[in-house]
Amino acid sequence: MVPAPMPASVEPPAAVALTAAEQRAVIARVTRRLVAFAFLCYVVAYVDRVNIGFAAAALQRDLRLDDTAYGLGGGLFFLGYCLFEIPSNLLLERIGARRWIARIMIGWGLVSMATMFVTGAGTFYAARVLLGIAEAGFFPGMVLYLTYWIPAAERGRTGALFMIAAPIAIIVGAQASEALLALDGRGGLAGWQWLFLVEGAPAVVLGLFALRVLTDRPEGAHWLSGRDRAWLAKTMEDERRARASIGERDLSAGLRAPKVWRLAGVYFLNTLVTYGVFLWLPKILRDLSGTSGWRLGLLTSIPFVAALVAMIAIGRHSDRTGERKGHVAACALTAAAGLIVAASSNGSVTLLVLGFTLSQMGQRSVMGVFWTIPPLVLAGPAAAAGIALINAIGNLGGFVGPWVMGWLRDTTGGYTGGLLVLAGALVAAASLVLTIKLSSPGADLD
Repeated sequence: MVPAPMPASVEPPAAVALTAAEQRAVIARVTRRLVAFAFLCYVVAYVDRVNIGFAAAALQRDLRLDDTAYGLGGGLFFLGYCLFEIPSNLLLERIGARRWIARIMIGWGLVSMATMFVTGAGTFYAARVLLGIAEAGFFPGMVLYLTYWIPAAERGRTGALFMIAAPIAIIVGAQASEALLALDGRGGLAGWQWLFLVEGAPAVVLGLFALRVLTDRPEGAHWLSGRDRAWLAKTMEDERRARASIGERDLSAGLRAPKVWRLAGVYFLNTLVTYGVFLWLPKILRDLSGTSGWRLGLLTSIPFVAALVAMIAIGRHSDRTGERKGHVAACALTAAAGLIVAASSNGSVTLLVLGFTLSQMGQRSVMGVFWTIPPLVLAGPAAAAGIALINAIGNLGGFVGPWVMGWLRDTTGGYTGGLLVLAGALVAAASLVLTIKLSSPGADLD
């Protein structure tokens, strides 16, 4: 696939030299404008994905869903999401991130708001599939987009700054969702209807803002000085050429490369755990602690506050050492240990929260480092297709995890079996990532 041509008004970058301090200032400005906006959008995306976890009890009551049906509906989001992931990323590469990200956000916001009209299991399932279709391409699109702007040596830290959106979404979503659920009966709407209506609207607003905030490539960044713009454009072009000389560049090669499929396997296992936890954690804490309202929101937030600190610290350490695979594996094993502690809590709320805290510190930290790996082995259209494939296959774990947790809950009457299965998935992810050989500069050599 041929990338979109450079606008006629954009001049090709000339070779320039900036001091180290000037280079840091350029990256800081990009971070403040683009990474900060991407972070805000991802917070909203995650809230819209997982807010059914807070509405679970009311949804199950009003829609007459057992645990298996609820888990299936929660996971169906990822079937629609995965079907359109690769086409979406390829269109972003051709059309440009500014318009394509805006389209995605406005679409998913409207679908999320429309979820307030579901009346039973069938319409609930349909709404979740449609939400996945609407949001398809947002996350891998943003990952790809940031590779146009952020040099490889900075991506562990930047990735962590972007990925902390997930735990912040849970922290913010916990309190906001409980407050909206408390509106039950106002205006003739159930609390969960208020939740979908209000929490879907920010995506539409941010989608409109994306048209103004985002710039497709550094060459067109008129909010940078000409000198800064030329340095960044040349730096990123040099990196693209370096990746092309050592990694896969052809579109079909990006889809069939063994490394891509191994990375997809790692991401599948990690995502299985992510949504097996996210879509059940509020319900687990509600059932085992007996709390509700703002107290439940506060209890749910504790693991994710700790995860914020861990993500930034581990992302910076990975950048400083240049090591990626070992960080991913160590974080996955830490998360597995946390889930084992939670499964062994025997009704102790303190141990339960401690286990989930350790789990989230490890698992959330996986994400920022993991996504530095695909750009090391892919370039050009292969990067667009390969990153989308990793995310598409990986996110099928988001279908499996919630369903397995619900099925085991209905089968065993408890959460222990499900949590131990999730811990086993993380051990498998750690083992698999260590088998991937990386050969680009600054990466692990096998």
